[in-house]
Amino acid sequence: MTAIEQTEAVRPRGTRLPRRARRNQLLGAAQEVFVAQGYHAAAMDDIAERAGVSKPVLYQHFPGKLDLYLALLDQHCESLIQAVRNALASTTDNKQRVRATMDAYFAYVEDDGGAFRLVFESDLTNEPAVRERVDKVTNECAEAICDVIAEDTGLSRPESMLLASGLGGLAQVVARSWLHSDRSVPRDQAVQLLTSLAWRGIAGFPLHGMDQPQH
Repeated sequence: MTAIEQTEAVRPRGTRLPRRARRNQLLGAAQEVFVAQGYHAAAMDDIAERAGVSKPVLYQHFPGKLDLYLALLDQHCESLIQAVRNALASTTDNKQRVRATMDAYFAYVEDDGGAFRLVFESDLTNEPAVRERVDKVTNECAEAICDVIAEDTGLSRPESMLLASGLGGLAQVVARSWLHSDRSVPRDQAVQLLTSLAWRGIAGFPLHGMDQPQH
């Protein structure tokens, strides 16, 4: 269940909720407001109203707006990292691994809640705590891809990390560009096009111990 769905499920006013459910409700409301308005324009009043709670209730869970924003970032950064790891673990066929990884990024940006905007299009990237989290999601996704490249090709860790960063960056930028173009190309077709591009590059590196490129 997404943060938005959690909000809808627990939003009724006047209902006393367990602490965890209330926190999920507040995070869902905050996500809606931050995605719609950006960090700087959003106000705690707006978030409390959206959640159907008083400001004191909101402050009981989150001391300030930045704390709330960082909690959302932690949640959604981890979501993408796990999606990439799951994609890489979903098959031992390397071409299908590339496709699954590309599709993980497309699925992430296509989520109705728009959480990717908090991670990749934040208006608060000059804040060190935000920058740290954005760098973390980029680096950990690249590390996961790097592990597979290094194991399969025998390339050094630094060499594998460069290739992994290129694949992750390609997937993220193209997926966002696709979304902002109003999905002018069907998602499956877009993923296939990007997979073909990425595979033609990475398949040029032979499997470790073999003389021929991957097939």
